[in-house]
Amino acid sequence: MSVEIITKEDLQLFRLQLLEDLRELLSRKQAPAPKQVLKSAEVRKMLKISPATLQTLRINGTLPYTRIGGTLYYRSEDIERLMEGKGGKP
Repeated sequence: MSVEIITKEDLQLFRLQLLEDLRELLSRKQAPAPKQVLKSAEVRKMLKISPATLQTLRINGTLPYTRIGGTLYYRSEDIERLMEGKGGKP
């Protein structure tokens, strides 16, 4: 087994290279993650439907929702399923 001696200069070079690599990774623009939960207005805009149509989807169980206070929330995966034509009660 061979032995290598690491000097302070070696550690300093490693540190500088590591910092440069981290800066490069952080500077890359990343696409924002899709929202997990959407409000009614966002759903209507996404599906291009009226408030009455959204209400009908809620009433007949096609689009599940959760009410918190006075706001209705919809899961993005339920909306995607509806857009793919796989709607219906879960």
